[in-house]
Amino acid sequence: MAEPTDRDLALRARRGDADAYGELVRRYQTSVFNVCYRLLSERRDAEDLTQEAFIRAYDRLDTFDLDRPFGPWIRRVAANQCLNRLQHSKVADVPLDEERDKDTKDQPESAREQIEQAEAARAAILALPPHYRAVIELRHFQEMSYEEIAAAVNIPLSDVKSRLFRARKMLADKLVRG
Repeated sequence: MAEPTDRDLALRARRGDADAYGELVRRYQTSVFNVCYRLLSERRDAEDLTQEAFIRAYDRLDTFDLDRPFGPWIRRVAANQCLNRLQHSKVADVPLDEERDKDTKDQPESAREQIEQAEAARAAILALPPHYRAVIELRHFQEMSYEEIAAAVNIPLSDVKSRLFRARKMLADKLVRG
């Protein structure tokens, strides 16, 4: 028997089938958590906002366009939840987790360099103002189109393009100086 499509599950969930919505949650919980974690950088906050995003999506399931994919929609819901949290908490810079590889001395030189480059890139992204961090996350990690980003964060398409340009420039400057 073929696995039900997201559309089928969404239809069943609209009719009150909790198991169908549970399956959608199972399919997308990791990608939704990743969006939240990249935007908030705090595991506990990301877990909370992941749950809130799925609750909000369930409450608004009747607004979901069944002709569109569920994954990008639920990730947009999550990104909006995170942006609202960041705006309300007025966090300019989110601190990095203290968890990192404790001992890179035993690793080959190229692996150490890759880890250091990844940490530098992560630090640079986290240092961006939230509205720049969001467009970088949605474009490069969630692979949304410019139009999808504009809809997700409720800004004009021209603002998406200019924010991405500025965010990339800021990242390049931070990485060159870093």
